[in-house]
Amino acid sequence: MGFGSRCGRYSIDCLSSPIPLRMTSALPPDPHRMHVVFIEPCFPANQKEFVRALHHAGATITGIGERPKDALDDDLRRWMLHYEQVPTVVDAGHLARTVEWISRRKHVDRLEATIEAHVMAAAQVREALGIEGTSVRTAWLCRDKPAMKEVLREGGVATASSIGGDEVEPLVDFAHRVGYPLIVKPRSAAGASGTDRVDSDDELRGALARAGVGQGGSVAVEEFVEGHEGFYDTLSIGGRIAHDFVSHYYPNVLEGMRARWISPQIVTTNRIDSGEHYGEVRALGQRVNDLLGIGTSATHMEWFFGPKGLRFSEIGCRPPGVRTWDLYSAANDFDLYFEWACAVVHGRVSTAPSRNYSAGLIALRPDRDGTITHCEGLDEVYRRYGRWVLDARIPPEGTPTQGVEDGFMANAWLRLRHPDYDELRSMLDAIGQITQLRAR
Repeated sequence: MGFGSRCGRYSIDCLSSPIPLRMTSALPPDPHRMHVVFIEPCFPANQKEFVRALHHAGATITGIGERPKDALDDDLRRWMLHYEQVPTVVDAGHLARTVEWISRRKHVDRLEATIEAHVMAAAQVREALGIEGTSVRTAWLCRDKPAMKEVLREGGVATASSIGGDEVEPLVDFAHRVGYPLIVKPRSAAGASGTDRVDSDDELRGALARAGVGQGGSVAVEEFVEGHEGFYDTLSIGGRIAHDFVSHYYPNVLEGMRARWISPQIVTTNRIDSGEHYGEVRALGQRVNDLLGIGTSATHMEWFFGPKGLRFSEIGCRPPGVRTWDLYSAANDFDLYFEWACAVVHGRVSTAPSRNYSAGLIALRPDRDGTITHCEGLDEVYRRYGRWVLDARIPPEGTPTQGVEDGFMANAWLRLRHPDYDELRSMLDAIGQITQLRAR
């Protein structure tokens, strides 16, 4: 290549219905056939969609990943010119040597990474080898939360007071100046991973000790912002937003990732173009893009809206997690992965989102830790809402449960779409009440 078990209706990996996409025909190859090196093409599973999209957009693709070549399926082998296995994709030096080796055989036009942990190493390699794309400054500002917020505050963006540090007492002093509650999180974490709310000096010191502060660990400590939590995702080309989407968390992430009884939801709205409800969010997103130097990239920006108005939370220069682009594609009758590939390869998008549907994900948690036995209420869910169900994952009997804090897709989930946002929210709430994932 290149250079040198049976399952039932609700079982794992069985989709009740595939997510419908208005598939766009492959564009004719660019006369110069852009060569894109893509990091980690086969894990997690939806990484394959980015490779597929690049192929259909007319690119020549080389993959670099930690998995052996026999981990590639037939499609990936067909879509890529070459695949190079490396010990790690997060070591910039090793990655640079590999990309340089590839470029001696075929000039590299773009180096793309879509996973948070890979973004910085990719940016360092681009800078070292003179490859176009997200800069080290932008990648660093999108990873280091205190630095990110300092730049944005200086640029007039409303955000929480924050500090970063690796010593205990300056962080405690910050807490006394700002007041409790506060949020403690790793400086470069994604989502709610490793995040704690603290309400006292004792709780703060405990969180800092768990994070290793004073012993080599470093954290961000932030003012707690009261309000509803949502996110604004974009696909930008040359710094200008070409596609954008607004989604909501129910409840807020920190609460949803801590309580077993909650069936948390992510819901994307199709009302973003209606009236002025989301105009402030859109203006905020463009301002953040400008200040952080976002060029041609996907972004994922978290925000809060509460008593103090709209507040920026944080941003990543990569797509959102938990396969949210699948929801955007289903909600808008198009293929967002292909739109991203057209932006990378051709500097433009191919079609506008339809905004025909809202779409949502609901996570189902097991009633205890152990192994899955069954899920109650699914027949009733499909009787009521089957026509709106996009797909579902219900682990088969005997599957070990995953922790509540492991995220929206850790155990069981359903994804739906509906033309009316409020009706979709009611359906998702009902599913949370009807179903129960049982374990023993």
